[in-house]
Amino acid sequence: MVEVRPPWRVPLLILGFASLIIGVGAGLLRLGWAVPRPASELAVFHGPLMVSGFFGTLISLERAVALGRLWGYLGPLAAGVGALVIIMSGPAAAGQALLALGSAVLLVGSAWVFLRQRALFTFTLASGAASWLVGNLLWLYGFSVFEVVPWWAGFLVLTISGERLELSRFLRVSAKAQRVFGVIMVIMTFGMIFQVQVFGATLVALTVWLFRQDIARRTVKEKGLTRFIAVCLLSGYVWLAVSGLVMLVAGLEPGTLAYDAAVHSLMLGFVFSMVFGHAPVILPSVLRVPLPYHPVSYVPLILLHFSLIVRLAGDALADQGVRSMGGMLNAIALAAFILNTIAAVIRGQLKKS
Repeated sequence: MVEVRPPWRVPLLILGFASLIIGVGAGLLRLGWAVPRPASELAVFHGPLMVSGFFGTLISLERAVALGRLWGYLGPLAAGVGALVIIMSGPAAAGQALLALGSAVLLVGSAWVFLRQRALFTFTLASGAASWLVGNLLWLYGFSVFEVVPWWAGFLVLTISGERLELSRFLRVSAKAQRVFGVIMVIMTFGMIFQVQVFGATLVALTVWLFRQDIARRTVKEKGLTRFIAVCLLSGYVWLAVSGLVMLVAGLEPGTLAYDAAVHSLMLGFVFSMVFGHAPVILPSVLRVPLPYHPVSYVPLILLHFSLIVRLAGDALADQGVRSMGGMLNAIALAAFILNTIAAVIRGQLKKS
């Protein structure tokens, strides 16, 4: 075991959040908002920066800390630097190759864990890493971002599902329920490869499974941080179902309003709800700093959900103005989350002194 001290993890975290900030700016540009450089030059890289640059770097960093092996940190380093190359307008192929390297390291680490703890949840986590690697390799070899979105979505869905499955063991999930979960994952992979409507159907099925099996349905009755995390999870599952239903009905045709609704229901509504809920647990383990809970944490979460309702209303009404306003509110919700997290770190440090 090799312990990389928390101060040395901070630069990796900064790289991830740089991708988030620039990626959000690029997304606002696509919605018609004026944004400063370099985001104004990176509209085409909005998706890759958000998925591989931000989520990929942070998930790889979390896994490297848990793995406790020095080579594991090559994953978040490669992903973070790869995104930085893209942000700095370096050779796109170099940035893509580094992102692929980062996902390959995550897959190796995940497979290493699976071989030492052969369980459905470790296999699911490894499958998520494999999905990210496939998506990054396809993008590197010339496939469009639109074509690899199902693989990147699969990376996030499988990763989150694997983590929730691990925690569901406290409820003693039956063997039958685990088999159902496995079938959903297999069909989901088929959908990623061949038919996006099938992928959407599995997202709906996964939502039903999570609502029935996740420990959050019990912990939501608790108080404080425990309840906040459960609210984040359960509200996120609603957006997972919305995304699946839109894909099931309308597919993922690039440039359509249905595409915008499906992708952002998944990436913002589902994935960021998970981020909001897990940050108070994950960041202290990564940075070794206390992150005390405060009820104000509900403000970014409520704003996130409200902003998505506005954005999807714009999609449904084909109203670009409403859709753009929803996008700006999305960005404000994420900014509020970052500021609230920083404030929590400061509160934690003040309590220690």
